[in-house]
Amino acid sequence: MIFAAKQKMDGITVFAPALEQLEHVKSEQGEILTKPFLEACKHILPVIDKFGTAMGLVKSDIGGNISRLESQYSSNPSRFNCLFSLVQAEVETNTAKASSSCTNGLLWLTRAMDFLVALFRNLIDHEDWTLSQACTESYNNTLKKWHGWLACSSFGVVMKLVPDRKKFMEVIGGADNINSDMEKFCTTISPLLEENHKFLARLGLDDMKAS
Repeated sequence: MIFAAKQKMDGITVFAPALEQLEHVKSEQGEILTKPFLEACKHILPVIDKFGTAMGLVKSDIGGNISRLESQYSSNPSRFNCLFSLVQAEVETNTAKASSSCTNGLLWLTRAMDFLVALFRNLIDHEDWTLSQACTESYNNTLKKWHGWLACSSFGVVMKLVPDRKKFMEVIGGADNINSDMEKFCTTISPLLEENHKFLARLGLDDMKAS
């Protein structure tokens, strides 16, 4: 309660750290930079925590893909300074389609972020929806077509575990401007996610499904 009160007093929301990283996500040449993009995605993990066990698999998936991409970036920061260089290196060695590739990691990280953006927008646009309804609608419009039957069934089960919408919004709220920052996050990261999809699609790497 003390922390929440301090957040409200300071006007800081749970989206602030991600928004700060997104301010530095493009190079002077307009390329997506690896480190700030991954940091922005990483800063959304605490938001996912507020969903409780229901989003455990989503958090694990996002965290795992970030770690995979970070590991490769750290092996040669100058070479992999730009996000798409991680993919280009694998295309050159014909390893991009491997399940453990950075290409696959970037694709699924982008899809997971698509889901979260859709969820946040549902929360903003549909104040009368339950959290479960907002999650399910977002899943159906983003991740579902890429998942097999088992993953789809599992998602349906865990959606029954999401907290009450009012309680969730109170937990992530903190500051009065939570909806404003949520919208700003969606508006800022969406073009980057679209850029990722277009780049991968040009290489024929945007349609890989879960194995």
